Amino acid sequence: MFLNLSVKDVPGLTDREKVLLHDLREVYESHDAKNHEKNRYYEGRVSLGEVNLGIALPVQMRGLEIGCAWGAKTVDVLAARSMFDGFVGENGEDVDAINRIVDANDLITEYDKAKRDELKLGCTFATFAADDDIGCRIRFHSPMTAAGLWNGEKGRIEAGFAIVDVEHLHHHDHPVQPRVINFYTDTDIIVLTRLDSKRRWQTERHPHHMGRPLIEPMVYNATSAKPFGRSRIKEPVRRLIQGYVRTIANATIGLEFATSPQKYLLGVTDDQYDALINQKFKQYVGSIIASTTNPETGEKPSFGQLPQGNISPHVEMIRVLATQFSAATGLTVTDTGVVNDANPTSSDAILAQSQTLVGMAEQLNTSNGHALRTIALMALAVSQEKSLDELTDEETSIIAHFKNPAMPSVAVTADAAIKIASARPGFASTDTFLEMIGFDQASIRRIKAQELRERGLAVLEEMGDLE
Repeated sequence: MFLNLSVKDVPGLTDREKVLLHDLREVYESHDAKNHEKNRYYEGRVSLGEVNLGIALPVQMRGLEIGCAWGAKTVDVLAARSMFDGFVGENGEDVDAINRIVDANDLITEYDKAKRDELKLGCTFATFAADDDIGCRIRFHSPMTAAGLWNGEKGRIEAGFAIVDVEHLHHHDHPVQPRVINFYTDTDIIVLTRLDSKRRWQTERHPHHMGRPLIEPMVYNATSAKPFGRSRIKEPVRRLIQGYVRTIANATIGLEFATSPQKYLLGVTDDQYDALINQKFKQYVGSIIASTTNPETGEKPSFGQLPQGNISPHVEMIRVLATQFSAATGLTVTDTGVVNDANPTSSDAILAQSQTLVGMAEQLNTSNGHALRTIALMALAVSQEKSLDELTDEETSIIAHFKNPAMPSVAVTADAAIKIASARPGFASTDTFLEMIGFDQASIRRIKAQELRERGLAVLEEMGDLE
């Protein structure tokens, strides 16, 4: 998206805010092209023009796109193992205020969307806005519509913006431009609204009490050099995808020659030759090709076929690429859809091959759990018009809960839970026991509420009997 924003045309901003907005624009524009490229690889739209080495593929095929799901697999397989299940208190108790915000914003479903943007592009941004109906509205924005400036000393975002509305133009070069941009600072949400096509803007300030911008990143695989994380579809992975696309194209072309080998017929007359050439398809599918001795030379026609082509080298190359892709992404070779002699034959072998991916999912859950906790606390503070420091100990004692990324079967987890409960009788009455046998947090709350209701009814009946 082309960000047609000139900071000098935005009224009502301080000099500091103009500098921040200018820096945000530069950050956004510097990453925009790469983000679109990563998104294109995720969608599987890779043209032969960018992978053709000029060795085997005809020039005429450069515009052809070969579908490849490896980019999506890189993101989706890991994302599927990060299953956010709501918040619980450090003591195991539910925090009602947090759960109400989670339910009102459908945060579990929104997390499922946001984590894919995070893995695809390196990060995603959560923004907050006070709402009279639900207290605080949480929205996630991908780096294709948002940007942030990192403050290493504070360990958080210094400022950020999110494009919340766009308009479609008839310009061929820049068909889309922002119409409404939310600009986040330590003290305000500044809503920038484009008035017309002449780059005139209107500002509207919404002060807050947070003491930090109401925008929070959720980052994958961050480093000190890249605080906003790194994409799963990084350049080495894209190179492997290019190799796969190129090999598939070569194999497809080779298959045509392998299944239709060249044939030859020698010693025919000119009339016989013309008849064969003029009716190639008929001769190809016909069951009999007849010819007589050449009366001029007395030569008997001879029919033959050139050796059939072999696509085995292409198949082996695909297997090599799949193995390298597996090593680069933590996916199994089976996840790539390539049959390999090393494919596991048992459930234990499959679990063993998935350990790398499970470890990645555990790291993802740890970092995202910290980010989700911050998001929940900021949302709670916004709903109460407080800062984070003003929240109570009970409100801050929350933990983001995730399901087991190893994804064990219900039978396995239930058996383990029952064995633990037999050794520790009190364990059967805990939430952890219910989690182990497969219940999510919503179901656990319903089960406990029903148990509490049943105990209450039992007490009332007992009191009635006593009377």
